[in-house]
Amino acid sequence: MCCEGLLVVVSGPSGAGKGTLLNLLKDSGDDSIRFSVSATTRTPRKGEVDGQNYFFKTKDEFKLMIENDELFEWVEYCDNFYGTPKKYVEDTVKEGYDCLLEIEVEGAAKVMEAYPECVSVFILPPSFEELRRRIEKRGTEDIEVVNKRLDRARKEIAYVSNYDYIIVNDNLKEAVEGLRSIIKAEKLKLKRNREILVKFQKD
Repeated sequence: MCCEGLLVVVSGPSGAGKGTLLNLLKDSGDDSIRFSVSATTRTPRKGEVDGQNYFFKTKDEFKLMIENDELFEWVEYCDNFYGTPKKYVEDTVKEGYDCLLEIEVEGAAKVMEAYPECVSVFILPPSFEELRRRIEKRGTEDIEVVNKRLDRARKEIAYVSNYDYIIVNDNLKEAVEGLRSIIKAEKLKLKRNREILVKFQKD
């Protein structure tokens, strides 16, 4: 690869379909895209591969990563640590690949602060009614949990003004193409192509 790739931060409420969207993009065979791998202290589940699903760490190893400032962001959840390693993201981008990072809004804010040249995209559902329908359709949660997820979604959507782009995921195929278009447009921005102007100025 000849030039630096992009870090693309993707957020959105549960039920917006961001996971399905990114999985479809992942399965498309686009070899210019890589997906960020998080670090965690939880035990690997059956079939999970270290360095592919997660970087599995002991708590002491994870705490050392925190002390050494090796993470863009991290959280402690259910007695385990989760975080986004800087090295994986930065190496991926330097190698010329576009690195997509799916992350919740608080973590995204930390990544955007640490890596201001990243591209941020917020995935929205067509409406709250549709969001409720999608969550209820899963059939795995009672009404109290559904309402908590909707309340959480309202709080997350309040962060949307911090993002560069929004995609309304009404049609999955169009949403995937929208994300592709954002990546293509960002790569054509003047600030990312100043070396071309330098070549012309030298001629």
